[in-house]
Amino acid sequence: MEKNLVVTSALPYANGQIHLGHIASTYLPADIFTRFVRLTGRLIYHICATDDYGTPILIKAEKEGKTPEEYVREWNERDKKDFESVGINFDYFSKTSSPQNIKFVQDVFMKLYKNNHIKEEIVVQFFCTFDNKYLPDRYVIGRCPFCKSENQYSDLCESCGRVPEQILDPQCVLCGRPPVKKESLHYFFKLSDFDKSLKIWLSDNKNLQEDVVKYVLNWITAGLQDWDITRDLTWGVPIPKIEGFQNYEDKVFYGWFDNHLCYISSFNTFAEAILKKDGRKLWNDSEIIHYIGKDIIYHHYLFLPAIRLGIKSEYKLPDRIVTRGHLLFQNRKLSKSKNWSITLGGFTKSFDPDYLRFYFSTIIPYSQSDINFDWDSFYEKINNELISNIGNFINRTLSFTKKQFDGKIPPRTILDSVDKQALIEITQIAYIVGELIFGNEIDKAMKRILQFSTFFNQYFQSKEPWKSRQESNNSIWISANAVRSIAILLFPFIPTSAQKIWKQLGISENLSDQDWYSASELRIPNDHNIGNDIIPIFKRIERTEIEDQKTGFLDTGITRAKT
Repeated sequence: MEKNLVVTSALPYANGQIHLGHIASTYLPADIFTRFVRLTGRLIYHICATDDYGTPILIKAEKEGKTPEEYVREWNERDKKDFESVGINFDYFSKTSSPQNIKFVQDVFMKLYKNNHIKEEIVVQFFCTFDNKYLPDRYVIGRCPFCKSENQYSDLCESCGRVPEQILDPQCVLCGRPPVKKESLHYFFKLSDFDKSLKIWLSDNKNLQEDVVKYVLNWITAGLQDWDITRDLTWGVPIPKIEGFQNYEDKVFYGWFDNHLCYISSFNTFAEAILKKDGRKLWNDSEIIHYIGKDIIYHHYLFLPAIRLGIKSEYKLPDRIVTRGHLLFQNRKLSKSKNWSITLGGFTKSFDPDYLRFYFSTIIPYSQSDINFDWDSFYEKINNELISNIGNFINRTLSFTKKQFDGKIPPRTILDSVDKQALIEITQIAYIVGELIFGNEIDKAMKRILQFSTFFNQYFQSKEPWKSRQESNNSIWISANAVRSIAILLFPFIPTSAQKIWKQLGISENLSDQDWYSASELRIPNDHNIGNDIIPIFKRIERTEIEDQKTGFLDTGITRAKT
């Protein structure tokens, strides 16, 4: 039997609006995959949560006169609604500050300690004398010691993806002054204990992307550094007291220690509360797939699996880690923290959410290659591919049926060679596109759907049904079945628009209940009545709308987010 699947998406930080970069690299690919798998009949669960902890949230909450708990609760709800606005749904959407995650993280820590994977060390860390506080990682920027990129965070270089042991030329983000060094006692996770077991896992798991594995193995060969998992903060998962060790009441766990454990704690809560099943057993019996962006490879290919190995694999390691590159805008990476982003809410105020889903589906490769959001490309793809290709074929087929046959599919007659070739296209398409989606080749899957629609535009044109009503039966029957195929094929990509196509076809069964592979079957019978209101599914984008967007995002030297 095929296993159930558990899909997790990297956690959005509960401190600002979701931007298009998040959607492109992580959440849309995961949603497309989940929708497709459901249509094949397999059980799949999509899990996510907000990442609630860290100093930025403390500062923002204080500015808004809220407690951190109130602040992250509001962002958790807003993020969930933002995702839903573009059709991205989760079976369970939790948060790292949930009681379940706090307890789970503390339990994992105690197991790591009992298994001798925790140690204490004095840390010399950054302290801002001007602001009178220890500076968390994201409040220190400098030059990466590995690739020498400027303006990088002290805990993650967004240019090369590595975690600097010591950032060069550090500056306090709050005041711009160089911080001083102060000593503080911290817990460390002994990542170096797992170099051999990580090598084995990375080498044996053939589902992981080869290019990613190659340089992660290079990091292991260069030597893994034990990992400081506590911080001098007040907002975070509290650290349980260990007999004989210093009291850590003034510290919390580092966000990168607790946030990816939230994948498991959230799934456990969902399984036990909603499914009424044992979360650990269901996790271990399922295929586990993490969707991430390339900036958090180090954490997901090293820290996350090492922690699970450190608790003796009570929860299995991921079967796949689907890793994609960044979305660039004007050739710069979108970033909430650096105030350079197109927010999801801002985009959907101007355009149909399915237009965003379609556009990204055509340009997102299964690789770490960065992609660039381009307004002109967006305009061309929506108008020329979605509307002039797919929309045109659907509308001309259904409009002709409504006008010439009073909305009733005519009975087929003897098929000619052109008809037979068209039927072959239908009988193959679900299997071809399905294999591409399951392999996470989203752009290739959409390209194949567009080729399918192009073929049927040409088929309809070559049959010229408008010339003879008596000789047009086959072309209308076959074209109507192709429209049905397209509706199913598009459902994972642009679900709202696919539902509109389905409604115009006049099919009573729910589109979401269809068998994916029935897209390669001829299910539209003779004499079937299509819907009453046949209108174009899509509306063209005007050039002035694009020029307005360009004007709104002109870079005047001050980076800003459009909301």
